Amino acid sequence: MSTIVWFENDLRLADNPALHRAAVDGNVIPVFIWAPEEHGAWAPGGAHRWWLHHSLYSLAADLESAGSRLVVRKGPSEDVLLSLAEETGASCVAWNDRYEPALRDRDAIIEKRLAAKGINTVRYQSVTLHDPDQVRTGKDGPYRVFTPFWKKFLSVVDVPSGLPRPTLRETSPSEWPNSVSIDELSLLPRPDWAQGLRDTWRPGETGALDVLQSFADESITDYDRRRNLPSHDGTSMLSPHLRHGEISPRQVWNHIMANVPDSDGKESYLREIGWREFSYHLLDHYPSTPQEPLNERFSNFPWMDDDRVLKLWQRGLTGYPIVDAGMRQLWHIGWMHNRVRMVVASFLTKDLLIHWQEGARWFWDTLVDGDLANNTMGWQWAAGSGADAQPFFRIFNPVSQGKRFDPEGAYVRKRNPELVRLPDKYKHCPREAPADVLTDASVELGSDYPLPLVDHAEARRQALTAFETIS
Repeated sequence: MSTIVWFENDLRLADNPALHRAAVDGNVIPVFIWAPEEHGAWAPGGAHRWWLHHSLYSLAADLESAGSRLVVRKGPSEDVLLSLAEETGASCVAWNDRYEPALRDRDAIIEKRLAAKGINTVRYQSVTLHDPDQVRTGKDGPYRVFTPFWKKFLSVVDVPSGLPRPTLRETSPSEWPNSVSIDELSLLPRPDWAQGLRDTWRPGETGALDVLQSFADESITDYDRRRNLPSHDGTSMLSPHLRHGEISPRQVWNHIMANVPDSDGKESYLREIGWREFSYHLLDHYPSTPQEPLNERFSNFPWMDDDRVLKLWQRGLTGYPIVDAGMRQLWHIGWMHNRVRMVVASFLTKDLLIHWQEGARWFWDTLVDGDLANNTMGWQWAAGSGADAQPFFRIFNPVSQGKRFDPEGAYVRKRNPELVRLPDKYKHCPREAPADVLTDASVELGSDYPLPLVDHAEARRQALTAFETIS
């Protein structure tokens, strides 16, 4: 029997259920289909496409070394799969489940169409540790608060061992179907703005496994403290690898459980994996949340529509150093420290009163780890409109957040070179620096570095007044 294995968010060989099962059953025809329009409003953004280009090259090389190859086609997916089945005589199409609403709807249609043509389909659980229907409340419904979800998750989910990397040399078809080149997908940016990404990341399965090993060996023990310090290398940096399926959450979980001694850092990191599970749980049960607030009261929130201010936030020109550093880090390397993500999101939605969807869309286009479940949950949490949300009246002060989590100003100094000569005392509040200090540091506010877009105290009062209109 020949099976078409359809790759999408699972660009790896190890612990890939669809590929593993197909290799056991007979010939394997691996295929990647480029059909961005099928993602609806959440078509892959620029940073995602850059990562995908390199990840596909890595996957193709891994398949070649295993005795197989990657067939690359351009959509629509339904037509490509039917055509490939006819060309190869494949009797089955296998893939790993997706939870993005547009992709789930698409896959259900494809499944019916293939069945009508006498082609079997089989789908596997792979992107998360649990089936979102597996963890239910006492009233047999989905959870909307993390802590009880996590407690129930730990009591009912048994994470199995991962699947080995298959040998495919004996499972290749006698003749390979035609393929377009990865370059023909035109995924790389023109003009080229990706130097910072190239300097920072190594996409692919091997890169993912190396990052996991390094994190487990060197950083996780102190993770509970260092993960909140943006100037430190205290996070795993696995998020883009997980996003593109170059490593599975099961591989991460099992490696940490087996190789890391018990510690507060280990427990804290496993809990962060739990947050990822919770985000998929929410997306599966509340598929409208990428476009609509989970808390319906926020449908009537008086958001501001100010394109000029939005662009200044996007470019890291708000006049608040921790916010600007985060936005510049995002643009430069396609990633932002999680603590800073919360700060910049609070600033956009509460200091500037700009809709969380504008932030979600910008993150989607600029993040190498842009994941619809995580992105949606994070932005709705920050805006106060989602599950387990940060209460709207808790508004991050960007100055005090900077002083608390970047006390020596190392993070803002790296991303805001205009402020490098400013004494640490004023790194997070240059507006408070005396005139002679600014002169000595070669900083002219409003010229070398922007004045604050808003006064935080006044913006906070306006945000709370706006919130009262829907309370």
